[in-house]
Formats: sequence, structure tokens, C-alpha cells
Amino acid sequence: MHLQTGRLTLIAAEVAHLKAELDRSEHLGSLLAARMPADWPPGEYDRQAQEYLLDKLTRGGTSAVGWYGWYARTNGPDSVLVGAGGFIGPPDENDLVMLGFSVAQEHRGQGYATEMAHALVGWALAHDDVAAIEARTRPGNASSRRVLDKCGFREISGQGGEEEVVCRLTRQ
Repeated sequence: MHLQTGRLTLIAAEVAHLKAELDRSEHLGSLLAARMPADWPPGEYDRQAQEYLLDKLTRGGTSAVGWYGWYARTNGPDSVLVGAGGFIGPPDENDLVMLGFSVAQEHRGQGYATEMAHALVGWALAHDDVAAIEARTRPGNASSRRVLDKCGFREISGQGGEEEVVCRLTRQ
């Protein structure tokens, strides 16, 4: 499954992608038809997150694809993997999904996170059983807050505590 934006192709993570990624294999780049950045994986998208996604996709099968990880690569012949994002799973009992995203250090500040987040928000809201999307970030992460603001998220008062800020986008 793919999503297209002006500069990016987002590819829904599948079991083969995550197995290659966990093996630290350049095979992931081949599967995604993209050059791997030197600092992969980016930010909080660490081995623990990759193992979580692999477990959920293995258990969920093809119906789980899209509700977990997505890879973002640039369009064009010299494609490069710039980031990863996605959801913690399908909508919960409150029709809520949790969004996360991270961009490789060398590609930050170029609008890729906003482009990726917009595409993922659009994909989630295209599903009738999604009423709201939440994202959590650290209070000092101004870049993530700007991305969330640009995508229409608003901070939820009294949520998250000192260590994180919870932002929500509700279907209009």
C-alpha cells in the first residue's frame, strides 16, 4: 500500500520490511527502492518500536497493514528514505488512533514531517471508524509541535503531564 504526496511516497510497513530492518540489512533499502540515511532509524523509531510493529503485523496479517508503520521516501530516481511514521494500531473502542512520526536527522527542517503527517492523517480520516487522532510529544520538541499545529492538532489541556504533551485532531 502506498500514499503519494508532492515530494514523498509513503509505503505501508509489511513483515518483510520489518524483518530486514531488524536485521540491520541494506535489504530494507532495496525493498523500499531507496537509499538508507546514515542515521537510520530516526529519533524515537528505535528497535523496540520496530519489534512492536513486527509483532502486530505478524499477528494482524494483511488487515493490519497501514494501521502500524509507514516509511517515507523521496520521489524520483535518487530516492532516499527520509522518515517513518504511522499509528500504534487500528481505531480503539473510542474510534481513536495514535499517530507518531520521525525524520532522519539529515532531512529535518525540510517539511518532510509535515508532508508525511498530513498524508497519514488523511489516510486515517478516510476510514469512517476514526473519529479522532492523537499524538504525543515532549514539551520541548518545538518541531513536532509545529508539525502537529500545521496538521490541525490542538493541545488537550490537563493531559500528558510534565513529560509529554497530548495533541488531538477531531473529525469535523
